[in-house]
Amino acid sequence: MRIGPFPLTRILDRGAWVFLALLAAFSVLVPLANLLVPPTSPFHVSTYAVALFGKYLCYALLALSIDLIWGYAGILSLGHGAFFALGGYAMGMYLMRQIGTRGVYADPVRPDFMVFLNWPELPWYWYGFDMFWFAALMVLLVPGLLAFVFGWFAFRSRVTGVYLSIITQALTYALMLGFFRNNFGFGGNNGLTDFKDILGFNVQADGTRAALFFSSCVALALGFFICRALVTSKYGKVLIAVRDAEARTRFLGYRVESYKLFAFTLSACMAGVAGALYVPQVGIINPSEFAPANSIEAVIWVAVGGRGTLTGAVLGAVLVNYGKTFFTTGLLAPYWLFVLGGLFIGVTLLLPRGIIGTLQHWWDERRSAKPEPSEAPQTGAAPLTNPHPAE
Repeated sequence: MRIGPFPLTRILDRGAWVFLALLAAFSVLVPLANLLVPPTSPFHVSTYAVALFGKYLCYALLALSIDLIWGYAGILSLGHGAFFALGGYAMGMYLMRQIGTRGVYADPVRPDFMVFLNWPELPWYWYGFDMFWFAALMVLLVPGLLAFVFGWFAFRSRVTGVYLSIITQALTYALMLGFFRNNFGFGGNNGLTDFKDILGFNVQADGTRAALFFSSCVALALGFFICRALVTSKYGKVLIAVRDAEARTRFLGYRVESYKLFAFTLSACMAGVAGALYVPQVGIINPSEFAPANSIEAVIWVAVGGRGTLTGAVLGAVLVNYGKTFFTTGLLAPYWLFVLGGLFIGVTLLLPRGIIGTLQHWWDERRSAKPEPSEAPQTGAAPLTNPHPAE
């Protein structure tokens, strides 16, 4: 089969180029404003703000992964927080192995919580996490493998709609209960924390924070490009067909299960990368990240920004989490859940397409309503006939 050229302009439209340009500028200006601009300057960005923005970018990558399967394949996952948390735990295990003798109990191999719980030796599933390349591989492999196995059984059994959503929610809830147990070997309720180094650099240093922020920007840009490449290809057209008419697509001869399984697995890997970048910037990972409420909140981000737009998922994640930061401080803290619920209801009723989706719909209608340019006015001369009439 001959594959024709696939130009970059086909993958990235004008809006995508604008988004990537803004993200590139953001990835450079924020670290420079933190490292080079003096703290007394109004243009200085504090280290706390750099870590906060980095957390927003990780959430944006998680929202992007949800938009890929919900907005384009019609798969509403209420358990994507599980893949996010698994990627975070994989990175957390690497960071814990880097502590070594600097821990409270100064054990060169076992983390402090294992010494405290009288674990005689390091469990076998912790082997290899003292090497960054192995931890990075597990960040992709563990969420991807779980999503592949789960999707294999779910999609081959043709579980769809609300039933699939409930099963994904049950999956993340079961993992949360398991990771809360101390005998799982992942720190129990306290999780993994007190990180020291990453690749030999102090995780608390300003330069390391700036590097992690830049890495989050790169990961988000790469994830966005991969999603755009998929949804603008023939594969993406089939995904949309599966979303809109799965039975018809299957009757046309497409293996619907394979298309959905690939998208679901890729989405889980993206969520795992988001979790891995989230942990060193936040400084902790515990079983609360598996909570079903976190996965539902991530779906709200996508709904607010506009599902099926990719850029809307990113915008929704940033806006909602900025609102969460604002409303959960001071006197407004008890009312955040009411605000979040009201936001979701308001978007569902007033902006069913989300922010970006509504803007795109308004722009398309405005362009289609423009009158076509009128023909050139005729002069006194006779109109020019076809200079090359058919013989």
